[in-house]
Amino acid sequence: MTSGTILIDGIDLKVIPREIIRSRIVTIPQEPFILSGSVRLNADPTSTATDDTIIAALAKVGLWDILSSRGGLDAEMTANPLSQGQQQIFCLARAMLKSNAKILVLDEATSNVDAATDWIMQRIIREEFKDFTVLTVAHRMDTIMDSDRVAVLDGGRLVEFREPQK
Repeated sequence: MTSGTILIDGIDLKVIPREIIRSRIVTIPQEPFILSGSVRLNADPTSTATDDTIIAALAKVGLWDILSSRGGLDAEMTANPLSQGQQQIFCLARAMLKSNAKILVLDEATSNVDAATDWIMQRIIREEFKDFTVLTVAHRMDTIMDSDRVAVLDGGRLVEFREPQK
């Protein structure tokens, strides 16, 4: 299939300039993206959030105490790296700071974390991204159980589209 329509919140994406769409999407990939630089730079690469806002986001995801003990917002991220799960949770805090975003794309974001971290991430997503359109690419059923609809693909073809419980 080479044609179709993508509607988000009832709006056809064809009528919105690409740069606006990109500014409203935040993505959390399977492998967390950590820049060489400070906690502040990694949390807010565009330098649009205040220190208090960054600290609040890191506290909401449960990382501020750890990062504060390592030097706070000015600490070098690569000097004392976070675990894989902590890095994914850090990426959620970064997503929370992108104030103009309305679409969250999770691309196997929980595939490399343990069940406890997956549960924490799902709780944060439920609480902090409840007003977002969330698109989740996942293989774990637990990851998609809060979804309104699930699209099941097989060989690039849509084979099911319904509630996750079904």
